[in-house]
Amino acid sequence: MTPTPPAPVPAQVDDAPRPGLFITFEGGDGVGKSTQIDRLATLLVAAHIEYVRTREPGGTELGTEIRRLLLDGGHVDPRAEALLYAADRAHHVTTKVRPALEAGSVVISDRYLDSSVAYQGAARDLGPGEVRDLSLWATDGLLPDLTILLDAEPGLAERRRTARGGKDRLEREPGAFHQALREEFLALAALEPERFVVIDAEQDLETVARLVAVNVARLVARRGDGLRGEDAAGSSAVEADSPAAAVREAVLRRYPALHVSELDG
Repeated sequence: MTPTPPAPVPAQVDDAPRPGLFITFEGGDGVGKSTQIDRLATLLVAAHIEYVRTREPGGTELGTEIRRLLLDGGHVDPRAEALLYAADRAHHVTTKVRPALEAGSVVISDRYLDSSVAYQGAARDLGPGEVRDLSLWATDGLLPDLTILLDAEPGLAERRRTARGGKDRLEREPGAFHQALREEFLALAALEPERFVVIDAEQDLETVARLVAVNVARLVARRGDGLRGEDAAGSSAVEADSPAAAVREAVLRRYPALHVSELDG
């Protein structure tokens, strides 16, 4: 009699406290992630908060090679695609993300595991749960403190991608693929409302940036006591005197019409 194999054990989430904050931006191609990360980086500079900006794939030297294979090459089998993204993520987290978080920096990443769940799990039909568990195993369970989902109707994102030019392999996928992506991203946000913030990316850039700033300020107020700061000359300080106050002040300077109560939501 053939023994029954044990049921797979779901990957565990690492919820141990750490000094830094991990913020990820998600959404379909063309929703404006890079622009909004630029705006957030400027805000953190104004608040003298130390940050690390990165992306997936491509946040490390190894990741750059994997990105070239995945986005600039020819056909990649869907399972191989999922494994390559997981390999990039494992190396990225171990060598760049976790060290920065342990040092007390804010880490801002353009895409993380939710992209794999949406792209390979849903749009490639490999199974969102299986792909999520693969990424959690690869990263030893690391989840972001805040995930900002920039949501836009696929037709608008397609027009933006076309205007930008030079589409990569995934951007050239048909409309049904991008619709499946959007639906999965929204489903993920509905499942984890404590981590996700969904922002309508069809609004003007300044409105979107203000909403990003407000949500980041709230996160820093709740969980940013261990953040490292920089003095005005740009040298690292051991710890920001008051990260929450510094970010709040920077947000209010950038958006003077913002009501203080909006930062306390």
